[in-house]
Amino acid sequence: MLNSKKVKEVAKKLGADLVGIADVNRFEGAPKQMDPRYINPDAKTLIVLALRIPRGSLRGIEEGTYFLSYSSQGYGSINLIYMPFILYHLTRFIEDYGYEATPIPNDYYNWPAIDYGKGKIKENWSKSVSPEKPMPDIFIHFRIAAFCAGLGEIGYSKLLLTPEFGPRQRFACILTTAPLEPDPIYEGPKLCDRCMLCVKECSAGAISPKETVKVNVAGREIEWGKLDVDACSKGFQGKEPYKRYNPFIGEPSPVIIYSRAIEGARGCIRACMIHLEKEGKIKNKFKEPFRKRKAWHIEWEK
Repeated sequence: MLNSKKVKEVAKKLGADLVGIADVNRFEGAPKQMDPRYINPDAKTLIVLALRIPRGSLRGIEEGTYFLSYSSQGYGSINLIYMPFILYHLTRFIEDYGYEATPIPNDYYNWPAIDYGKGKIKENWSKSVSPEKPMPDIFIHFRIAAFCAGLGEIGYSKLLLTPEFGPRQRFACILTTAPLEPDPIYEGPKLCDRCMLCVKECSAGAISPKETVKVNVAGREIEWGKLDVDACSKGFQGKEPYKRYNPFIGEPSPVIIYSRAIEGARGCIRACMIHLEKEGKIKNKFKEPFRKRKAWHIEWEK
């Protein structure tokens, strides 16, 4: 008999760091274009998998000397190599029990009908195959899915924070007809204390210190700082008008289709991680603090 315990055991043997399970009815009220139940109306469960971002993959950016590791091993490889492997084999395991399982990779860069940066439907992109259905492709908000699966809470940065790794993980999902027991919504110690370091440390000023977004999910209200997606993207890539944050004169090639992460998640991941570690809120502990030297700054930032 297939159950939640077996699914979690297999997922972790395959390499997942965290596994959460949500009843699909927790998505009641979600926008049609973001509701996983339209992918399979017979599905009962959404399994959410998390792979940690290695703390050391951020080291070279913290020192300002090695930018390759985070883009590759902390971003691209997780989404496009390691996680698809786990999804494929866990899907096979579930289907061997006679339940259909749909792998949902973290690979939404060109497929969704919704522009998830702007929250609007793309013009002339796709059309519904019938009036009652959303347009292809549906976009699942992975962080909200992780919240629904009980893995943690949404922080002010809009990142999902877990008690194990704070902001250091990436997600993917499996939608299945298997009736698995869901995990409770996270009600552990509060992780985000609204220190606002994600706002203060973001080089591109992408997170609003005042404007917020509120949504109701699984009977709970969650809130995060309004994100300027264009600023986030340009700050991440170091392109104009944010080139002043770019220590490269030339244009290094992207790694596994990802850009070079010039800013290196300075506010949303690094600042948040440093704060949560200092506060003793992360279970994945290290022998030494992450920031041991003065953080580098470009002259233009003064």
